[in-house]
Amino acid sequence: MFTGIVEETGTVRSVAPLEQSIRLTVEARVAAQKVRLGDSIAVNGCCLTVVGLKGRGARRLEFDLLRETWDRTNLSAVKSGSVVNLERSLAVGGRLGGHFVTGHIDGTGIIQRWERQGKDHILEIAAPREVLQYVVFKGSIAVDGISLTVAGVSRKTFQIWIIPHTYEVTALRERSVGDRVNLEADLLGKYVRQFVSK
Repeated sequence: MFTGIVEETGTVRSVAPLEQSIRLTVEARVAAQKVRLGDSIAVNGCCLTVVGLKGRGARRLEFDLLRETWDRTNLSAVKSGSVVNLERSLAVGGRLGGHFVTGHIDGTGIIQRWERQGKDHILEIAAPREVLQYVVFKGSIAVDGISLTVAGVSRKTFQIWIIPHTYEVTALRERSVGDRVNLEADLLGKYVRQFVSK
């Protein structure tokens, strides 16, 4: 379980195909602290298991991605030098600064609009219907693992205002119109929809 409060951005060092998976290596500092083999880390919002650790200080975290993860997320677009959002799993008794994020990606969206408005930025994302059905005005959604508040919803897109802090400390600063982003709808919305549809 995560909160959607990105701890830092890491840098992808390599993406290497293996016989049964794809090995993703990411360099991190904050998110690598006190991490052990088998721990979970959200990489662009996708819950991954640490299968290898190298180095000290700036450490290299290794993850094995199954084909399902590769095909379903924007991790298939990363390459050496790409910047990714990182968050360690929520510790018992830790602060919940965002919202409950599972790290299970519902689908990807495409950035339609990404522009500065005064000191802030406005982000508009085209999302698949199976994700949009859970998106509500003033509700929460995780975009590349970032807990964000929905500022508007239309038939095929939703909008979010991005404050300067979020822009500066996340990988959103590297994104452009046309880029894919990982989306995870609010868990509470999923449960409510399931209960009322029975």
